[in-house]
Amino acid sequence: MDYKRIALTKSIHAQVIGQENGWYKIRLANNRTGWVASWLLNDKTNPKASSLAEATIVIDPGHGGSDSGAEYKNSTKKYYMEKTYTLSLAKKVAKDLQAKGARVIMTRNTDRYVGLSPRPKLAESSHANAFISFHFDSSPSANEGTGVTTYYYHTGASKRLASAVNKQFDNLPLRNNGIDFGDFLVIRNNTQPAILCEMGYINTTKDFRQIRRAGYQARVAKDVTTGLENYFKEVQK
Repeated sequence: MDYKRIALTKSIHAQVIGQENGWYKIRLANNRTGWVASWLLNDKTNPKASSLAEATIVIDPGHGGSDSGAEYKNSTKKYYMEKTYTLSLAKKVAKDLQAKGARVIMTRNTDRYVGLSPRPKLAESSHANAFISFHFDSSPSANEGTGVTTYYYHTGASKRLASAVNKQFDNLPLRNNGIDFGDFLVIRNNTQPAILCEMGYINTTKDFRQIRRAGYQARVAKDVTTGLENYFKEVQK
């Protein structure tokens, strides 16, 4: 993004002509254009959202491109890659959140490689109110593990976010393993409230049957949305 510094006052009117990662592209009356942080236009600095309609959520589909993640292999030796299902799930979550009025930013929305470090940096640069990374677990041997787990690294807001979202997973057809501390870069190097959700073991047959189902993904999306709504209600208190 090419940033041009523009000094604004409350008496200056500008037209918003674009938006990217929490920044607005504006055009002034003299046709000058530039970028202004959305949180400055709203006269807030890193605001705490009190509802989804006020929130900026960064959704992170794990892996992508040359990084396939974990895999499920069936009896015909056909491989099903984690990156495919994290993206599919993330898109459903994003759609549900947007329907509730949230501003959603995705670290990737296609099958492309994104390094680990840029993911939390995106949450920070957009002043996100929450960051959620989606993955699917894998055990050393097939069919050893099962269930969903929600990880946090930082206590405080991140742990509260993990609890609020994870509570909704009790209704899923896979066992809810609860919340746990997780030393993952995308949540460790994140100054915003951040969690990582492992939504089933991709190399366990019974889990993979759910993971690949659109119905399961839609259920997870609804649960995440409800969990975030509850989290922001708590923030408001």
